[in-house]
Amino acid sequence: MKKIVLGLLGLFTMSGFGQSNPFHTMTYPTSSPMVVEMQRLGVTEITISYHSPALRERDVWNNPDVIPQNGTPMAWRAGANMNTIIEFGTDVTINDKQLEAGAYGFHVIPRENTYTLIFAHNSNQWGSYYLDMENDVALTIDVNSATCPNTEQLDFEFIDRKDDSVVVALEWGTKRLPFTVGVDLNKTVVESFRNELRGINTYRWEAWDDAANWCLQHDTNLEEALTWANRSIDGGYNGFAANKNLSNLTTKARLLDKLGRDEELASTVSEASKLSAPAYDFNGFIIFLLRQKQYEQALAMSTSSLEQHPDTWYLQLNKAISLYHTKKKGKEMLRLLDKAHKGAPDNFKSRIEEISGEVKDGTYGI
Repeated sequence: MKKIVLGLLGLFTMSGFGQSNPFHTMTYPTSSPMVVEMQRLGVTEITISYHSPALRERDVWNNPDVIPQNGTPMAWRAGANMNTIIEFGTDVTINDKQLEAGAYGFHVIPRENTYTLIFAHNSNQWGSYYLDMENDVALTIDVNSATCPNTEQLDFEFIDRKDDSVVVALEWGTKRLPFTVGVDLNKTVVESFRNELRGINTYRWEAWDDAANWCLQHDTNLEEALTWANRSIDGGYNGFAANKNLSNLTTKARLLDKLGRDEELASTVSEASKLSAPAYDFNGFIIFLLRQKQYEQALAMSTSSLEQHPDTWYLQLNKAISLYHTKKKGKEMLRLLDKAHKGAPDNFKSRIEEISGEVKDGTYGI
């Protein structure tokens, strides 16, 4: 009887403590720890959740007990334990093939020299045992492997990142399986702006201005961007959170210029010239006017800006350049260039010297 009791105790010990116990939520070390990695591509979040096994001196890519080959008897879970999950915050392309936003189980089938990567609707599976290739699969792509520096633990890397694409690479040992995730940058960003501007950012003039400015910089959605610039200036219902300033008026003016609305642009420039503002905001607007060859307006704003900030070297430089372009060269222009040179930081002095020489011999151009 004593031997029977001891045997039962041994069985209990093995089953209760040697394996994961479903009756508690304690966290303890595992041989293939959980890893979550996230990369934002534009405004699209790419999140990969996986369990990371180690090589432990195994030839894993040629060991069917670790990585099943040719889908026999099943695909590989691209990690350990639960299937790897990859989630996209917006619609994306995978190697130029469309894939909707959402979470996908990620599986791999090695096929001699190529690898089939599988994105499955059913993302909550233990491994790949019950992957239904007919009903679960949203997308498959075939990729070639590449070599990489040896990595003991399986991991995923984000490499070769561009504004609208990034290469995601499963790496283990010296083998890399890469695929490219792409986004429609303008579409996803603009849709994100529309959503965020309905939340707490609706009360922030800076948010409306930044959204309009992003569209301006990327030459997209300009008509709606103009409404956002106006919202930054005029506020919402009954003018709530209105904040007219040179920053958002500059954005509006640049949008009006790009849209070819000259009369509205002239009105906006006139409105801007009457404001009090920080020196750096005046600087941005004056540079815009100079680049648009609106030299008289640039001279008028340079003059008013120096009334508010008389000792600011870059405003002195702006007025000197405005005088040059309005054919009003003379002692005032030279005096302003000299003052700007004296007040400028050392790293700007050489450029101001060059400008002084160019305006004197009539070769200066913006």
